Amino acid sequence: MSERVPYTVTAAAAAYEGIAGSLPVCVLLDNVRSLYNVGSFFRTADAVRLERLFLCGITGKPPKKAITKTALGAEEAVPWQHSWEARRILESMRAREVEVAAVETSVHAVDLFDWQPRFPVCLVFGHEVDGIRPELLALCDTHIRIPMLGAKHSLNVATAGGVVLYELLRKYRRMLENAGIRQ
Repeated sequence: MSERVPYTVTAAAAAYEGIAGSLPVCVLLDNVRSLYNVGSFFRTADAVRLERLFLCGITGKPPKKAITKTALGAEEAVPWQHSWEARRILESMRAREVEVAAVETSVHAVDLFDWQPRFPVCLVFGHEVDGIRPELLALCDTHIRIPMLGAKHSLNVATAGGVVLYELLRKYRRMLENAGIRQ
């Protein structure tokens, strides 16, 4: 007999009851070439109840077999849209006073764990090899980096997405607790 149960029915889930609706975070993937990475983002986006996923440039979009294989149906639950023009989306975010944060290993980047996000947030992830295009980096308010202590200087983009999204979920929950919103 399996003891696996959905997290939402456990006592630990009570800590997240103050998060009504979706996490006020969206993700913009620009020119992410691997459909498996895109599918993984869908899966993680569903897990944290992400507000929206923007698939830009050559980033693949559903329906695609490789996305479905990794997303396991999350592509049907997560709000998403495709645009060839990532710049327009980021300009729209900035006009709405959304903090736009590049997840990039730049010299301007602050440590993910030191970053104090200003919700709502739009995270920008770029091409697996080339990173985020310079014209998009210029539109970002903040550059954040995940601490890398090993020989490699970066993570797989989907893995990085999971790390950053769960840290944002933790920070958002803490912000609600400090504001007295959570029970």
